[in-house]
Amino acid sequence: MNLRGVPYWACAFRNETPDNQLMSQSLSGKTAAITGGTRGIGFAIARTLLAEGVRVAICGRTQESVDRALAELAAPEGQAFGMAVNVAEVKEVTGFFQFVDEKLDKLNVLVNNAGIGIFRPVADISTEDWRQLMGINLDGVFYCSREAVLRMRASGGGSIINLSSLAGKNPFAGGAAYNASKFGLNGFSEALMLDHRSDRIRVTYIMPGSVNTDFSPRTAKSAWKIDPQDVADVVLSVLRMPERTTVSRVEIRPSLPQK
Repeated sequence: MNLRGVPYWACAFRNETPDNQLMSQSLSGKTAAITGGTRGIGFAIARTLLAEGVRVAICGRTQESVDRALAELAAPEGQAFGMAVNVAEVKEVTGFFQFVDEKLDKLNVLVNNAGIGIFRPVADISTEDWRQLMGINLDGVFYCSREAVLRMRASGGGSIINLSSLAGKNPFAGGAAYNASKFGLNGFSEALMLDHRSDRIRVTYIMPGSVNTDFSPRTAKSAWKIDPQDVADVVLSVLRMPERTTVSRVEIRPSLPQK
């Protein structure tokens, strides 16, 4: 029998995959390193993963911010750890991943969330501003991803999630430095995925629009913006996908932005 010209066998459902591969992945018992995990999106991701039974290691710019975040997370003993790291400094990144090895034993997930925004016309961007922004937004992603890949490749795979921005595809006045870092991050993420998909390493980059945080002094917090928890929920959905599937890019926007 044909259905509008389609052979019956093309419409038949054939389940030849074990049940545990058809279900979304359980995250309980897995581990994650989260950069920029002390506030905003990174903090929401850490809190969400902890609730799923994931052990996490976070880093932030100061030990004070790390200690405050760990206190707010209030995780059971042995579930959450943190240290101060400047991801733009390769030696500090190396130290962070040694810390991850010590505290978590293994690494299943890396979330590259650390980032800054400097918004000025090109003529007003200093060399120091440019280097600081690229160091955190782009160099740091490379340093952390390289460390993660070495560990994941040796242990059979993992997931890397990079927090980008819609500014990675939409230039705007005053955003030259920030745009450049996020355009670069998107390209890096896609190449990273192609380089290491055969190592069973899944790479995703997430491009939020306006998020309701104090990330940028250019815009105030407002209820119409994406909540950090919304981004954390996207991260959770990506990680729950069966291992056979990679969600390579996600764009999310406020549903009702200001006109």
